[in-house]
Amino acid sequence: MIFKGCASTLAQAGRNLSSEWEEAQAHWRDAKAAEFQREYLDPLPPQLARAVETLEELDRLLGKVRRECE
Repeated sequence: MIFKGCASTLAQAGRNLSSEWEEAQAHWRDAKAAEFQREYLDPLPPQLARAVETLEELDRLLGKVRRECE
């Protein structure tokens, strides 16, 4: 279903971002890098997890609606 695919894409994007950030940290290690991580990256994992859970739940609900309408 469409929402499950979106959830997978979003989860993969989060993993990719984390990997890219680790690479960037090898070259960017000043106060602004720490601020960027604290301000923008640290809040992301729980937000992404909630978004993925919500998309998966929407996928389940849409499947239920489709089955009930058949």
